[in-house]
Amino acid sequence: MTQAITSIRPFVGATHFNLSRQFYADWGFEEVVLSPNLSYFKAGNFGFYLQDAYVKDWINNTMVFLEVPNVTEYYNQLAALNLTARYETVRVVPIQTYEWGKECFVHDPSGILWHIGEFFTK
Repeated sequence: MTQAITSIRPFVGATHFNLSRQFYADWGFEEVVLSPNLSYFKAGNFGFYLQDAYVKDWINNTMVFLEVPNVTEYYNQLAALNLTARYETVRVVPIQTYEWGKECFVHDPSGILWHIGEFFTK
């Protein structure tokens, strides 16, 4: 393929669309409403689509990897948002270290699993 890729935007479903919209806004993403049941959430040049769609097997198996330059700094900022106190089903899992790098985890209100990681440089 010689054509450059400029973006990749996964579609993420939601059990309760408006609750998830608020969660992602509170997390720090900027929402662009595209239709009554579809929004684009962005941070800088990166983003994803959140849709008002719930398919249990799809939601239960959705994972997104968000690469950051410093996972410790990102985790500290994430923890300061206190999202677990504001959203009953949200979980934030502390940083774990592996041979390839480090990552922490966020389970959104629907159960979507976000891996937030930093790769070790060689």
